[in-house]
Amino acid sequence: MTQNPLTTVFNAQRSAVEQSQTLTHDALEAQRTSFDAFADALETSGSLVESNAELAKGAAHAYFDALESTFPEEAADFDDLREFVDESVDSTTEAQTQSIEAAIDTLEESEVAYDEFAATYADVVDTSFDTFLEAHEQAEANVTAVAENVEDAADEFDVSA
Repeated sequence: MTQNPLTTVFNAQRSAVEQSQTLTHDALEAQRTSFDAFADALETSGSLVESNAELAKGAAHAYFDALESTFPEEAADFDDLREFVDESVDSTTEAQTQSIEAAIDTLEESEVAYDEFAATYADVVDTSFDTFLEAHEQAEANVTAVAENVEDAADEFDVSA
């Protein structure tokens, strides 16, 4: 096969198309990875909600204990306040936990839908790129054949006559 000036152009085009195909797959995978990272962050925030609830109850109980210790014995009963704080914090924690769980469930459903979309899209992209590269190879073969024909015709041309 004769090396013609357009061979370099065809090689560069093919390389660019192949890199675009790879980047498309990389972008799809990056999006898939971001779903996992976001789900992990939500799960971590669920643990944080539980920890903050315990911390809030502990702080309130410590405050009530300190306050109660300043009163004469049996002068004030803070048990109802402690119970109110516990119920309030537990109620808030339960609402936050349910919200986080709902967000995680929605995210997981979105991830499944995205995976289906990404698989279909990747197939379409691969088919399109493969079709383009086949046409590209044919165009290169045609250009190479024409270049060889021109070269052969030029060799046959007698300049001395």
